[in-house]
Amino acid sequence: MQGGKCIAIIGAGASGLTAIKSCLDEGLEPVCFEKYDVTGGLWCYKEESELGRSTVMKSTVINTSKETMAYSDFPPPIHFPVYMHNSYVLKYLHMYSEKFNLDKYIQFFIEVTKVEKSDDFTASGQWKVYTRNCKSGEENVATFDSVLVCTGHHAAPKIPSFPGIEKFKGQVIHSQLYKHSKGYEDKRVVVIGFGNSGGDIAVEVSNTTAQTYLSTRHGAWVINRVADKGYPIDMFIQKRFLNTVMKLAPSVGNTLAEWKLNQRFDHALYSIKPKHSFQSQHPTVNDLLPNKIITHSVIIKPDVQEITENGIQFVDGTFEDNIDTIILATGYDIKIPFIAKSILDTEKNNFHLFKYIFPPDLEKPTLALIGFVQPIGALLPISELQCRLATRVFKGDVILPPAADMWKDIREKEIEVRKRYVKSERHTIQVDIIDYMDELAEMNGCKPNFKKMLFYDPSLALYCIFQSYTPYQYRLVGPGKWDGAKEALYGIWDRTLTAISQKSVHTESGGMTQSGGMTQMLLKAFCFLGLVFILNWMFQFF
Repeated sequence: MQGGKCIAIIGAGASGLTAIKSCLDEGLEPVCFEKYDVTGGLWCYKEESELGRSTVMKSTVINTSKETMAYSDFPPPIHFPVYMHNSYVLKYLHMYSEKFNLDKYIQFFIEVTKVEKSDDFTASGQWKVYTRNCKSGEENVATFDSVLVCTGHHAAPKIPSFPGIEKFKGQVIHSQLYKHSKGYEDKRVVVIGFGNSGGDIAVEVSNTTAQTYLSTRHGAWVINRVADKGYPIDMFIQKRFLNTVMKLAPSVGNTLAEWKLNQRFDHALYSIKPKHSFQSQHPTVNDLLPNKIITHSVIIKPDVQEITENGIQFVDGTFEDNIDTIILATGYDIKIPFIAKSILDTEKNNFHLFKYIFPPDLEKPTLALIGFVQPIGALLPISELQCRLATRVFKGDVILPPAADMWKDIREKEIEVRKRYVKSERHTIQVDIIDYMDELAEMNGCKPNFKKMLFYDPSLALYCIFQSYTPYQYRLVGPGKWDGAKEALYGIWDRTLTAISQKSVHTESGGMTQSGGMTQMLLKAFCFLGLVFILNWMFQFF
């Protein structure tokens, strides 16, 4: 690797680790700067609250199953739980780093303070990276051929300005600072915001409070991690053929999804039904909230109208007095303070990136942002594929289109987001995982051609289309091809069901082995093709 291009990587969390590996895979020289003393980013739980440093709550369990959130060439251990507690996610990241010997490329306690173009950027595409040693205070500057920004978008809390909040005599904190329910015993607490963090905090803190209220502006569709028969919900519904059906007939897909969610509990009855459809907002994953609502441990409230010295007036006219604590689960602003606004403007989270990675107006495509998306699905495999693409762009193996074409793609995506989603800064970086990953894989040359695969490996093709969607698919062909990808794909249900039952299970009951399940998949294939034919026939009349 001597003499290869030198790449600066900012952050050693889940995105930063796979950035290092992607550089090594492509023969590049990575140098990773990590502000703190550990890898893992927000998955490294810290008891101490520190504004500006996001870490998980002590009780946080990941919302995506282990097979769907895995790196594409590193399946999680079979004994790891299907939905991993944050300590298991951190173990997985450390195992990944150890397996590929990544830690030796990380400089700890080094904060990046500024990234700017070199004097000859137009010709070289190089960047000057300014750093500060967090222990000694020593400052340094070095030149790199390219930069991968892997700091994530959960560092700058969004603090809304509610009328009267400055008068409130109780405690006001952002969810970034919430770690556990200790200290909230017998208090009256209002959680504002109904995303995943708001739901999790309301459920947990209600175990100790005198009363917990959950204030929501729009409501939300709430998903349980566990689907029918106890299968993981994302492995049950996140499939290529279902994704195609949802795109061909979104209204039908929305109706079915909402009907299914209301079978678990009636969202209107529980005062959380949104006016928008299922696919118009990022859903909330929460297993326990209905139980908390039906016991009044959590009481649902609408949006805040005004905050007084001791209470909160809500827009429906109700007032709750003697409130001790307000927890703002109101999300984050995307801030990248070490890059000038002239290069990257993140105002109101509306920053413009080609494929959510590359600034389109740079003279040289040597800057990439990794993990700055909000997927319906897992982020880890997205960050990995972004890194695989970016490193090949840095090398010149993949050529980005002209700036005009990149801007056209950006504008088209912005229009799609505005048409589909409720207006919110949260949705400016929203992506559907299958479609987005396929886009990246197509550019990178690692997207399987399933039509061709039907002729030379029909069992595998049908498996990829009709079985659970997992990132191992992007290691079957092309750059970065991994010989273990096929085995990893066929093993997803063995690893999942064994983890659930905590004993060795073969997949005759729910998944499909390499040799079995062909009849079931062929039946699904014919039904799917028939549905596509019928829908196409119907659409010609509209």
